Amino acid sequence: MTLPNVNKPAQKLVVAISSRALFNLDDSHAIFEAEGKEAFCRYQIEHEEVALEPGYGFALVKKLLAINGKSPDGPLVEVILISQNSADTGLRIFNSIDHYGLKITRAAFTSGVSPFSYIAPFGAHLFLSANAEDVSKTLAAGFAAATILSGSPSAHPNDQLRIAFDGDSVLFSDESEQIYQQQGLKAFADNERAQAKNPLPGGPFKDFLSALQHIQNQFAADNSPIRTALVTARSAPAHERVVRTLRTWGIRIDEALFLGGLPKGPFLQAFDADIFFDDQKAHCESAAEHVTTAHVPHGITNSP
Repeated sequence: MTLPNVNKPAQKLVVAISSRALFNLDDSHAIFEAEGKEAFCRYQIEHEEVALEPGYGFALVKKLLAINGKSPDGPLVEVILISQNSADTGLRIFNSIDHYGLKITRAAFTSGVSPFSYIAPFGAHLFLSANAEDVSKTLAAGFAAATILSGSPSAHPNDQLRIAFDGDSVLFSDESEQIYQQQGLKAFADNERAQAKNPLPGGPFKDFLSALQHIQNQFAADNSPIRTALVTARSAPAHERVVRTLRTWGIRIDEALFLGGLPKGPFLQAFDADIFFDDQKAHCESAAEHVTTAHVPHGITNSP
């Protein structure tokens, strides 16, 4: 099923995040798994005045919302809470949002039902969650989504938001990755050389990258609150098609790292990434040792 992408604000980046990605709900989730929904609800209500500890996505959200303080023309970013909690148990989440001074005012509480159907009405460009099933449903509906796997509750000292992306199956479609997986490196390299002047189709994160660039365009280049990077296992000659694709899209990427199979983690650390998006779990696990990482379960490498 594909949901219509309605009501997407033209001038604002909208990020939806689950309660378990924003806050550390490990204790209460363990109660849910061991004792069931009623025990979970009772625990949350009993502790609703106790602020939750920050989760893996907390630092990212703080940096996203801080961009609004740098904009003279009104908010450029909105963060929306999407949660499988009920409104009743969600009171603790909103109390925690208030405790940390996060300007999040819109939310959907679905009482255990997957909330992915609300991504379109909210106009979200990205959904971050700790629930891989919700993420997969959102991707299948045509929206950028990722399962956040690691992170630090503390923001990096650099107040610039730095976001890194893998290429194939994330910014771009997986058509070239399919050739690599099915026919090997030589066939992949030959195809990319032959198709160098033909742009790659867009992947699930193309529109999100475009929305980031819209914000970047509101600031002088040396004063941008956002910096982006492409961190890919591609190397020459497969680089040319990537460069030409971004040029055709009219989207700039601030840094492009063509690593030719080198581990990505040290380069992401050098970039000082606040978050990195990759479709391959092995790359995510390696990167997670260095930076906050989110898995994008899209494309051939995630096929059953």
